[in-house]
Amino acid sequence: MEWLEQEAIASAPLDIKPRLWKRYVDDVLEIVKKDTAEQLTTHINQIDKTDNIKFTFETEDNHQIPFLDTLIVKKQDGSIKLLVYRKKTHTDQYLHFNSHHPLQHKLSVIRTLMDRKDKVITEDEDKIQEEIKIKEALKLCGYPEWAFKQTESKSKSQRKEQSETKSRGMVVLPYKEGLSQRVRRVFKKHGINTAFKPHQTLRNILVHPKDKRDVKQTSDCVYEIRCLNCDKSYIGETSRLFGTRLKEHKTEADKASKKAYTRAQRQASVTGEENKSAITDHVADHNHVIGWEESQIKDREQNRKRRHIKEAIWIRKRGAKTLNRDEGNYFLPHIYDQVLTAPSTPAPSGSSRRCAGIVH
Repeated sequence: MEWLEQEAIASAPLDIKPRLWKRYVDDVLEIVKKDTAEQLTTHINQIDKTDNIKFTFETEDNHQIPFLDTLIVKKQDGSIKLLVYRKKTHTDQYLHFNSHHPLQHKLSVIRTLMDRKDKVITEDEDKIQEEIKIKEALKLCGYPEWAFKQTESKSKSQRKEQSETKSRGMVVLPYKEGLSQRVRRVFKKHGINTAFKPHQTLRNILVHPKDKRDVKQTSDCVYEIRCLNCDKSYIGETSRLFGTRLKEHKTEADKASKKAYTRAQRQASVTGEENKSAITDHVADHNHVIGWEESQIKDREQNRKRRHIKEAIWIRKRGAKTLNRDEGNYFLPHIYDQVLTAPSTPAPSGSSRRCAGIVH
């Protein structure tokens, strides 16, 4: 685009050469002589010999023209003013206040629209009208009056806080209502900013552009192999194909299952021989059957260290029901046990709970 516009402007005849040319990606704002826009467009479209880039043009209508999110309006005295531009298809639909998202995400909708109003619109009277429109649209999306007041006060306090304190970094976490707010307060004490992302979105639920891949063709993953005779399972991680690692586990376990042990021999094996895998130990000691085909991928992670951390988390979550001999390749501090191993508390009968889903 940069090469094309330089060639086009340099080679344009003087009578159609633009007085102003401002481009953002592929949108161009230009000032040209009256009735020369079509000639200039034709000239520009002749520059690219591959015919891959084609320009179209739009002229001002009723003394105004849109450019990106801005509506440029020519006043009677010849000066211009700027307004916020909305397409005719714009529906004023924003993140609903009752949806399962962090409160700061909802307040950021208000803050973003108000910031755009202050930065784009040039005249105070138009800013007042835009603010009224923003509030009317958001109130239809469930936003209460206190949310607007809180956003305004927070914007002032955050600007002051950012100028006085230096952040030690940013942590991005999945959002869980109730828990996430407490985690944020802990990190804030240590000068660490936190941001939350929705754990489940409409895109994740509805959009599946690719055919489901065979689980055995998955690499860089944390996996679980369950026993069919008891409630225990083995948690592991691999950077290779899961099918390859599963075959190695199965081959060794099959060798152990074919051995005929007396009770005394099995006891000697437990004390004097250690197999390569904890799964093989379990098969040899208890003659249990492993559900190879029921094996699952618990998580995926290409980064090796983060994959080790996720393996340790899943081992800790399984607790006493794991076959693993140790806690994995990463030592996870036991301070996390109260979060990872705490049983879920059912809601009291008759109580109402907010459902994370589509809000009508």
